[in-house]
Amino acid sequence: MKNPLDPRHKKRQKLIEDLFKIEFHKQRVLPETKEILIHKDVIDKRIEKSAPEFPISKINKADLAILRLAVYELLIEKKTPPKVIIDEAVELAKEYGGETSPSFINGVLGNIL
Repeated sequence: MKNPLDPRHKKRQKLIEDLFKIEFHKQRVLPETKEILIHKDVIDKRIEKSAPEFPISKINKADLAILRLAVYELLIEKKTPPKVIIDEAVELAKEYGGETSPSFINGVLGNIL
């Protein structure tokens, strides 16, 4: 498991929480979250293409937040190696998602790559 004190992990946790909460009501979010939301349509299309059996509306909101962050990092930001992004997304899925979330997240991101 990732070191919970790792600043990059803590930053991703905050972004996941913002992306999750924004699904339910408008609120103040981090500038990085706003940047991800600017690209939400493109990101969601890639997620749907990579998991056609799961429409965006049917994906668990925590999983969707994790996927949106990871896809943003993989395809738009491109600052971190893909393996690191996927490993971190799987770790976040273990923290925030359900029992099947880690394998679902891994599969979707694997399809995107």
